[in-house]
Amino acid sequence: MTVLVAGASGATGSKLVEQLVQKDYRVRVMVRSPEKLPNSWKNNVNIQIISASILELSDEELKNYTQNCDAVVSCLGHNLTWKGVYGQPRKLVTEATQRLCNAIKKNNSKQSVKFILMNTTGNRNRDINEPISFAQKLVIGLLRLILPPHVDNEKAADYLRTQIGQNNKSIEWVAVRPDNLINEDKVSEYEIYPSPIRSAIFNSGQTSRINVGHFMASLVSNDTFWNNWRGQMPVIYNTSSLTK
Repeated sequence: MTVLVAGASGATGSKLVEQLVQKDYRVRVMVRSPEKLPNSWKNNVNIQIISASILELSDEELKNYTQNCDAVVSCLGHNLTWKGVYGQPRKLVTEATQRLCNAIKKNNSKQSVKFILMNTTGNRNRDINEPISFAQKLVIGLLRLILPPHVDNEKAADYLRTQIGQNNKSIEWVAVRPDNLINEDKVSEYEIYPSPIRSAIFNSGQTSRINVGHFMASLVSNDTFWNNWRGQMPVIYNTSSLTK
């Protein structure tokens, strides 16, 4: 099995790559700064390092990189710096999602490709009209005005919901929504829900990045697990955070 990971050098993407390597998958990692990658990746025959910015690749290059992939995962996000939040590209996640999906469709694979998008609990799944409080609606509305990355996350998921949809012959998708991300060294117990069970604004839980990587790797490897969540936006919490 071959998996392409965009944003592989990020804090969460790197955890996903480690999980995939443990399963002996062939992994294509797309990064802008390969010199920062661990030597263990550079010396692993199952890891192909692609030094590129996804938005700068030609359509043909992107088509070639996604060719023969069983799954494509986007762990892209905005750096939490002034330039990362307010600089260009403001629609990094959305545009990357669109370009990757277009590339997948152009390959005309005989089997549908799994597409996994890392998203956020701050974004609602409008397919099932998730209820939120009036106060949270106000805060989310403010975030749309002052934080371009929030809008980017919303638009990326909306593209999968409305443009790829539930019956696309080339692509099946899942948008994974972690809550407040934290760092942990080992996979711990976690729980998956169709919708948030806590307020992402006023009562957030916690999700370790390594658990997100483990969950996404499980979606790639386990078809039964995948079929339970395809076309949905599951929320992942560390079990320990739900008792607080």
